[in-house]
Amino acid sequence: MKINLTTYLTEKFTEVSQSLISLRTLRFSLFACFAVTLLSCNEKKTEETHEEEKAQKEVALTASQYKTVGIETGIVENRNLNKVIKANGYTTVPPQNSAEVSTLIGGTIKDIFVLEGTYVNKGKVLATIQNLEVIEMQEDYHSATANIEYLQLEYNRQKTLSDENVNPRKTFQEVKSKLAAERARAQAAKNKLDALHVSTKGSTSLVPIVAPISGYVGKISIAKGAYAQTGVALFEVVDNSQMHLDLNVYEKDLGSISVGQVIDFVLTNQSNKSIKGKIFGINKSFSNESKTVAVHAKIESADAKGLIPGMYVSANINITNATVPALPKDAVVRNADKYFVFIEEKHEHEEKKTAAEANHEEEIHFKAIEVIPGTTDLGFTEVKFINPVPSDAKIVTKGAFYLLSAMVGGGEHTH
Repeated sequence: MKINLTTYLTEKFTEVSQSLISLRTLRFSLFACFAVTLLSCNEKKTEETHEEEKAQKEVALTASQYKTVGIETGIVENRNLNKVIKANGYTTVPPQNSAEVSTLIGGTIKDIFVLEGTYVNKGKVLATIQNLEVIEMQEDYHSATANIEYLQLEYNRQKTLSDENVNPRKTFQEVKSKLAAERARAQAAKNKLDALHVSTKGSTSLVPIVAPISGYVGKISIAKGAYAQTGVALFEVVDNSQMHLDLNVYEKDLGSISVGQVIDFVLTNQSNKSIKGKIFGINKSFSNESKTVAVHAKIESADAKGLIPGMYVSANINITNATVPALPKDAVVRNADKYFVFIEEKHEHEEKKTAAEANHEEEIHFKAIEVIPGTTDLGFTEVKFINPVPSDAKIVTKGAFYLLSAMVGGGEHTH
């Protein structure tokens, strides 16, 4: 039996082609099945992720836990809160309320009459200096005064004679000139003695060192028997009744500062008492080192008692008083870099509980809602909700920190 070679080859080619088509169909089917399976897995993972994220922002307590923790709820209130700018600085006194006492004439310290910390009135003698030149100043004054008395009589006599044309006019002018010179010499001597606080009467070599202002004696830089030089500070006197603050304010906050604003400050090392002040001046130049501007605030005399210059303070400058939505500050908690409050959730269909469910203890559910905190004042914090919440939402005002701990499962969090 003869077989046609062409027919045989044609039949074999057809069989191979059909086999290849079947293989391609099988591979396509397997790929399609894998793609469908992968898509289903992704959808399942997405659903699980959403469920996990939802669970991470919710926490449930039993009724007994709710009572034990002491959970309290409230609603958002509109409160008047002050916006503040924080600044640091130190106490100081105006230049006219601080004095460094020196002497206009050198000499030996004879006596010292005060101690550091002593309160003195203006004009109080703090010490005395001995200098023999003072005696010469007094003699010059007495001599000039005596000459003035004689020349005054001679001036009157010569004036009469001159008016009657008995003596030459020149003689009268000479007496008049001598009288003016002696008066000038006497006045110069008196001015020197007055500047030294030495009397023009009598004769003494002691120069009193007096307090130029009323206040407390600070550092005493002399000792009895030592030589006091001119221009060197011997005493320091400070009047604390006009104490004020020098606060350092950064450029970004400068636009919010104005004269008349009230400040509250505490001493950095004694933060148990808050003291009030009021801004009275703002510098118009920056400090080269800190790039801050000095703001000056006055302290009331009653509050300035016990303060001394140079004490460091931390201050809040009250900028505005606005009505804003607020919650007790303990209602706002922080987790990582976000802030939250907890809202007690309402559950429907609670009346349709089965007998088995009724045997279980009731659970109260809470949901964490992200907020942006603002100003904190008087125990309340301004809050801005990322997403709207019902006006009557029951927000946890006490126990929010415990709920946060339960929600993150003991993870890292801050309050």
